[in-house]
Formats: sequence, structure tokens, C-alpha cells
Amino acid sequence: MTLAKLIKTVVAALDEIKARDVEVLDVKKLTALFDRMIIASGDSTRQTRAIANNVVEKVKAAGGMVYGVEGEDNGEWILVDLGDVLVHVMQTAVRAHYNLEELWAQAARINKISENSSGKKPAARPRAAEEGETAPATPARTRKARVTRAKTNPDDER
Repeated sequence: MTLAKLIKTVVAALDEIKARDVEVLDVKKLTALFDRMIIASGDSTRQTRAIANNVVEKVKAAGGMVYGVEGEDNGEWILVDLGDVLVHVMQTAVRAHYNLEELWAQAARINKISENSSGKKPAARPRAAEEGETAPATPARTRKARVTRAKTNPDDER
């Protein structure tokens, strides 16, 4: 399995179980032990265990190797060793305490790309009205404006 495919598989597995604050770090120039480090957060021990288990299952299903998993008993910080990629799944408080991002601050951050992403640009946001312009009316605004006008029109009371 290529490194890019492994990272995509891991990030997709993390997203599937709603891992938060996913960071992918390129640590190839900083250590010879692994090339990438992925850090993610979970809200509870149950969620961190579920996230780590999902990563293991998805990597194995994609044909990758899982060399070890540490910390499942405690669930506060689970380490998944995938060889070239090391995955840290931590509870938010534990992550804030150990602050791995600061420890590995020299590492380059990589944009995470999940398998679910289509590669298309996100839909453009509606243009905001500039000063002096009126914003285009949405159906809800139009209905509300009509109701308001109907109630305040004195000719309607006759």
C-alpha cells in the first residue's frame, strides 16, 4: 500500500467516526522511525476506542499492515502503529496537555484528503450585499415581508 493511499484510508476512517481536529504531519525529515504522524481527538474513551478500532479495520481491509496498537485499555491516548504512519487518537484534555503539535512544530502540515472527498471545489457562497445594495430576497424573507405588510396596511382593515 502506498503512503498516500494509507493516509487517505486513515483520514477516511477517522472522519467516519467523527474524530475532531485531525492533523497530518510530515515528520520524514525529523525522524527515521516513520514518515507521517496523524493526530486526532475524541470526546470520550468509548469514542477514542471506536476511532482507533475503525482505523485498524479500514487499514486491514485496504490491504495495509497494522504493527501494533497501544493504550486501548485506558482509552485516553491510543497509538496505532502502521509502519510509515503513526496515528495518535487522544481525548481532548490529554491532547491539550501533551500538545504533540508543539513538540513536532518543525514538521510540515499536510492537507488531509479523505476517500469520500470528490476533489471538487466547494459550492460558492452567495455574494454578500455591498453597502447601499439590498440583499436578494429569500423565500422566507419574502413571505415574512408580505405578512408584515398585510398586517400594517390600513386599507386592509376596512
